Amino acid sequence: MNTLPQQLANGLFLGSMYGLIAIGYTMVYGIVQLINFAHGEIFMTGGFGALTVYLLLPDGISMWVALPAMLIGGALASVLIAVGAERFAYRPLRGAPRLAPLITAIGLSLALQQAVFNWYHVDGDAKTARVFPQLPFGPLHIGSVTVQSGDIFLIIAAPLCMAILALFVRLSRTGRAMQATAQDPDTAQLMGIDTNRIIVIAFAIGGFFAAVAGVSYGLKYGSVSYDMGFIAGLKAFTAAVLGGIGNIYGAMLGGLVLGIAEAMATAYIANVPGMQQLGGGGWASVWAFVLLILVLLFRPQGLLGERVADRA
Repeated sequence: MNTLPQQLANGLFLGSMYGLIAIGYTMVYGIVQLINFAHGEIFMTGGFGALTVYLLLPDGISMWVALPAMLIGGALASVLIAVGAERFAYRPLRGAPRLAPLITAIGLSLALQQAVFNWYHVDGDAKTARVFPQLPFGPLHIGSVTVQSGDIFLIIAAPLCMAILALFVRLSRTGRAMQATAQDPDTAQLMGIDTNRIIVIAFAIGGFFAAVAGVSYGLKYGSVSYDMGFIAGLKAFTAAVLGGIGNIYGAMLGGLVLGIAEAMATAYIANVPGMQQLGGGGWASVWAFVLLILVLLFRPQGLLGERVADRA
């Protein structure tokens, strides 16, 4: 019990990152009914885009100056790839059977992984993990809870991004057009809404949130790797399903629930008599997907349900 506040905090930090990635899944699915399995790699390219900007900056530059530039660079990389994927990979297959864009998404995921791997392949060394710059201060201690410097950016960025997105979707003309397109794209188009533009905006917003998550990942763990998007993307998809895919609030809620469940399971299951072999960080992914299976069995619509119509 002495470590419970710390484990709750760890779960909230981890879940916030999952939620940021999950929003990209749920927005795209809500509008075009597509599971973009390349979204994990868009998250990964956001981290590498930020790292590339940092490497281009003068040596010894303050991290306070570098971080905004890194965030802009990561966002540009992720948004451009997300929008390019929609325009050249998914839009031509919009009327095709659902298996076709799914296979395309998997192929795009592998292509992005290999492209980043080749870009950072130096002197015959794979360089699977690259060191990511860190914020110039140590951890903060709040009572019995220790907040690492990398988590501070995350706990500021995640709720801020979520609040801005909620206001944008609820109050702006484009946000209302997104809601209309999600409900019925054919009727929305007859009412004068440019659905292609709305779909591009949804991909761009998802890419931006993935870039914020990618920068958060680098600051949190101190490195980025070309394959980091695979597991993170699957867990974010789990969070989207858990919260109710198609629901942006559910995506963040699902991420928080998944992060807390993962932190609690890995910390405490090893202390249960007879279950010592089932705890620890190595089992984190196992318990995340066990949670997904349970949700699909007992509440397939997710915690907050699904707000968009099923246009099967």
